[in-house]
Amino acid sequence: MFGLFSRNRNKPLIDKLHGEIMAGVLNPALYLSCGVPDTFEGRFEMLVLHGALTTRRIERLAAPGPDLAQDLTDAIFRYLDVTLREMGVGDTTVPKKMKKHAESYAGRGFSYLTALDAQDEGALRLALARNVFGDEAQASSGQAKRLARYAMAVETTLGHYELDHFLSGQIGYPNPASDTGA
Repeated sequence: MFGLFSRNRNKPLIDKLHGEIMAGVLNPALYLSCGVPDTFEGRFEMLVLHGALTTRRIERLAAPGPDLAQDLTDAIFRYLDVTLREMGVGDTTVPKKMKKHAESYAGRGFSYLTALDAQDEGALRLALARNVFGDEAQASSGQAKRLARYAMAVETTLGHYELDHFLSGQIGYPNPASDTGA
């Protein structure tokens, strides 16, 4: 069974899981209902949120979960590199931007996961307001509340999934527009 997860054979599954993450990132309700800016930066913030939550859940599962999570993290950054190049970022600048994005990904992911672990919606709203909306004062806004509730729903949903679910190549995030109350 573990031979199934060699780096080369794992690519179709990783590509499918990455596609699922990107479907979550690109869900229009995040931008319409939750007010995430529909910009490269806003999409990057949603990539951090979905990527960090998803890879953490997979990493916590039995083997080969941790290897699968690492492969998925690698794929997220591989595709981010490609995206930067497609946007016209020069070959000499891409490594600098990738380093900055990797640091941002790690820092933001840590703040989101720490708040979720503590079940501290206020800390989560503050982190989301700072990173997504660029203003901590937005933490009490309806949009920050909806986005925090969405992140908490994603965490709960992913927590119900076992390894077989991810091995099917499907993730299935909740609908961001389902909780429109602020």
